[in-house]
Amino acid sequence: MALYAISDLHLSFGVDKPMGIFGEKWVDHHLRIKDNWIKKITENDTVIIGGDISWGMSKEEGFKDLEWLNSLPGNKLLIRGNHDYWWSGIKKLNSLYENMMFIQNNFFEYGEYAVCGTRGWVCPGGYNFKEDKDRKIYNRECIRAELSLKAAKEAGYNKIIFVTHYPPFNEKIEDNEFMRLFKGYEVEKVIYGHLHGAGIKNAFEGQYEGIEFILTSADYIDFDPVKIL
Repeated sequence: MALYAISDLHLSFGVDKPMGIFGEKWVDHHLRIKDNWIKKITENDTVIIGGDISWGMSKEEGFKDLEWLNSLPGNKLLIRGNHDYWWSGIKKLNSLYENMMFIQNNFFEYGEYAVCGTRGWVCPGGYNFKEDKDRKIYNRECIRAELSLKAAKEAGYNKIIFVTHYPPFNEKIEDNEFMRLFKGYEVEKVIYGHLHGAGIKNAFEGQYEGIEFILTSADYIDFDPVKIL
């Protein structure tokens, strides 16, 4: 039994959104994901999906991509990305599949670990952060992060993995509310995505103040889920 992660699948079985427009690397990328997935992941493994799952705008469009994902081996833990407009009604989502679990203000267990998470947002102090536009959304995502973390702690979990779609820091890796939450709740690993192309220069991987950060954007990891545990 192993734990893997991959973010930014950007599936489009329900809409006409070929990812090849973003470069040759993305041509038929879903075939590469499937091929890599079935080579290493078994029904006993778990895969974290760090947001931007589907280009679908409606439930009907998004669920076509969920059905494809559901057909792959293993359990899946999913969080929302900034493009997942189809995502709504967490109770409804968590009633759809036996092996796919959706994280929003909650957590799911993986052995002795709790897997917590939220979408996240552009962080204060970042180049693209606009106080009047982004502060309210950022604060709301911090509240959702703490609800998830608090639920895990109250359930008795002391080993925590946190998943967020957006990087939980700005380009200067400055301290912020997300970092304070990670330290306060003794998070061991943080998995994130969202960054592509030139944006990857702003990524951070490795240990920082006792926490391991792991970037799992699909194109960054060559569409091959990475082992976390």
